[in-house]
Amino acid sequence: MPDLQSLLNEVDSCVDEIVHLEQELVRIPSVNTGFMPTGNETPVAEYCRDWLAREGIESKILARDPERGNIIAVMPGDEPGTRLMFMSHTDVVPVEDESKWNWAPFAAEISAGRVYGRGASDCKALLSSQMMAMAIMKRNGIRLKHGLRMVSGADEEHGGRWGFGWLAEHHPEELESKFAVNEGGGMPIEDGGNLAYMLNTGEKGRLEVHLTIRGASAHASVPWTGENATYHTSEVLKRIEAYEPERDTSLEFFDHLSTFAIEDRPTPQNIDALVADVQKRNPRLASMMRALSRMTLTPTIIKGGIKSNSVPETIELTCDVRTLPFQDEAYVRAELDKVLDGMPNVEYDIDYMAVPNSSDYESELTEAIKTAQAMAVSRDDISWVPGISNGFTDSRFTRPLGIITYGFKGDHPDDDPMLSRAHGTDESVGISSLVSSTKSMIAIAYQICDAG
Repeated sequence: MPDLQSLLNEVDSCVDEIVHLEQELVRIPSVNTGFMPTGNETPVAEYCRDWLAREGIESKILARDPERGNIIAVMPGDEPGTRLMFMSHTDVVPVEDESKWNWAPFAAEISAGRVYGRGASDCKALLSSQMMAMAIMKRNGIRLKHGLRMVSGADEEHGGRWGFGWLAEHHPEELESKFAVNEGGGMPIEDGGNLAYMLNTGEKGRLEVHLTIRGASAHASVPWTGENATYHTSEVLKRIEAYEPERDTSLEFFDHLSTFAIEDRPTPQNIDALVADVQKRNPRLASMMRALSRMTLTPTIIKGGIKSNSVPETIELTCDVRTLPFQDEAYVRAELDKVLDGMPNVEYDIDYMAVPNSSDYESELTEAIKTAQAMAVSRDDISWVPGISNGFTDSRFTRPLGIITYGFKGDHPDDDPMLSRAHGTDESVGISSLVSSTKSMIAIAYQICDAG
């Protein structure tokens, strides 16, 4: 049976195959608007099922809705059960303005060593790497002592109610594992002459705040006879823009900033100055420091008005809120009440999409990931920093099941994370990261599942 290094060497001869798999997945437009009917993840799941079947890997599709399938594949081990789960998701966010793209969003075109398309980075790159990792192990007759599971879920981009959330509630046996590797981490950061990787052990919470801003309708030709809710909305937006959230540097992430040649110990009083200083040389790290030191309150959707010649009586404003692990709904409400103080014509409700969650940093999986990535990118000088994802992922469903779950994609250090543009225009993934991620997934599974 080939040893681990032989398997990693084989990945280099499969680059075209990995890229082709990524392209085929991106070309299936599994767009999730958040409003049913939407998603159409089943065609992606069916493609994965058929692709895996050709490799001799059994899989199945489970679905709450026929068009929103979840793909589940298992490579059994000599002992019952599975010890490691590869996680990803098949849905992608909508494209807001296709005319701004330099490459067609679902053409999966290649340019300058990158694959472009909606979902290329989030999250079909990880799915491609995990599928390819399983295939290479299967082709080489790798025998596992403990089973390996792959689950790619629907609806991650809007709460997981048709994906991992539904599976965790109705089919928890399909998620059975001790460890899991998911999106939401594994980004390389080079600063101060050091290469570090973020190993995300948890994530911020996410809430949607729905504000209703009321006025009084009137004919637009005599607007003074009514009360234009748009003007009240303008005041709400000004207050949100001026909002200064409480600063906090208690996350473990801030204990490791010396890795990036940051000499001062971060505190709530100096964090903004440190962010400004780091911004000059490393915008990615500065953005992370800013996100993990405060709650964010971001207006995202405005709806209102019924006719162009009528003063709008009601405006609906949706805001995205990301909370630190210790900031609960009561904390958010208290902050909103301060922002909206003195505005009786504004009311709000909160939809709690994801509570903050985390796994312990010290585990067997941590050591396996460190070894795997060092081998995947041929570097023995990597530093590791525990992080908290500023976005939510499906890991929030597996951690309550007792599954130690980390966010780690295994991107290549030469691949600039700022070019991935997840959820943005010209989203892409570097081919070098597809390769290093595939190697890393193989090496993690080889260790955790005890190949031999």
